[in-house]
Amino acid sequence: MRTALLLLGFALAACAADQAVIEKGRQEEQRTCLPCHSLRIIHTNRLSRAGWNKELDKMAGWGTKYTDRDAILEYLVATYGDDKPVAPPDMSADGRAKK
Repeated sequence: MRTALLLLGFALAACAADQAVIEKGRQEEQRTCLPCHSLRIIHTNRLSRAGWNKELDKMAGWGTKYTDRDAILEYLVATYGDDKPVAPPDMSADGRAKK
């Protein structure tokens, strides 16, 4: 029983740490991506870890300066990974896509 509680404690601590890294990555996204383009171009992609890593390398090649590249990678994979569904477009009251 004591071992189970200890493992649960470690799992909760890891989850909290992961959430902190993901939040830091979200902030990094706001700081590094918005100066050049809207977030829509990012948020409509669903890439694997390797795919997001390649995108971050490409952006660095174009001059992006990351404060915490690992955090933004974790955020992108956790939020927009290839295993995540694409959100449907916003619809107006009459069912047409909002513009």
